[in-house]
Amino acid sequence: MTRNAAWAGTARRPLETVLSDLEHLLREAGPIAVAVSGGVDSMTLATIAHRAAPGETEMVHAASAAVPAEATERVAREAARMGWRLAIVDAAELADPGYRSNPVDRCFFCKTNLYDTIAARTAAQIVSGANMDDLGEYRPGLDAARRRGVRHPFLEVKAGKVLVRALARHLGLNELAELPAAPCLASRVETGIAIRVDLLAAIHAGERLLAETLPRIGPQTAVRCRLRRSAVVIELDPESFAALAGRADIVDRIALLFAAAGVTLPVAFAPYRTGSAFLRAPALLASRESFVRSATDEDLCSPAAEARG
Repeated sequence: MTRNAAWAGTARRPLETVLSDLEHLLREAGPIAVAVSGGVDSMTLATIAHRAAPGETEMVHAASAAVPAEATERVAREAARMGWRLAIVDAAELADPGYRSNPVDRCFFCKTNLYDTIAARTAAQIVSGANMDDLGEYRPGLDAARRRGVRHPFLEVKAGKVLVRALARHLGLNELAELPAAPCLASRVETGIAIRVDLLAAIHAGERLLAETLPRIGPQTAVRCRLRRSAVVIELDPESFAALAGRADIVDRIALLFAAAGVTLPVAFAPYRTGSAFLRAPALLASRESFVRSATDEDLCSPAAEARG
């Protein structure tokens, strides 16, 4: 069976069946530590894990300049509401020169620091919210996870983003289910431009400004402030682009935010493109297909494979 066929088959399964499979998997894997970023994937996984084995589940969230403050607040709020055991840690990725230099595999350094931090405080099985949609792109963070024996329950049951959102709604997490995708703020910085705290703060402030200007925020909303060598580029989904593109007041306010970080580049608007700040080296492009193919291998997600990693 091909990956797409298996994926489609899972998408057609009743939600209760998928939920039951996930709960069984998590109970069998326990005790577990859920790496919770504050997005819909990891928050839904945390909810399912707590439901399956509350006494053997801990949530771990890494607070950082690269993580929007509202994501940390969301994790803390949900933990208090649902009675999670939560640890908020500093994974210290910004102290890692490999991460700060923003190479093509920056995410490898980020996830390495995260998983090492979690492993240093618990012997529990680490699990992440990675899902099938993540396999369609180059994801060096998955390599860091493989090397450290991290498991990905949504991958194990072949659940993609649509199914994860459906599970969130099924569990009554309606606000979470409507969250737009929100990768870390460092993903807005063009490959090779060093990651700095002041740049991340400008990016975050710019995106908050844009989001507050929009009449509606939903799963399809995409608001990105990209820092490139030639410009600060505001990327927007089609609906947001139609509402905001070309507004001089927004350009001026975004320019001021970046000027405070020493960036005096022009500000431009563009349609949203996933990962457009990520510049792929030619050799990496050639290897991408084999990376994705190996990441979709069922053996990647099996406990035996994790033990070998």
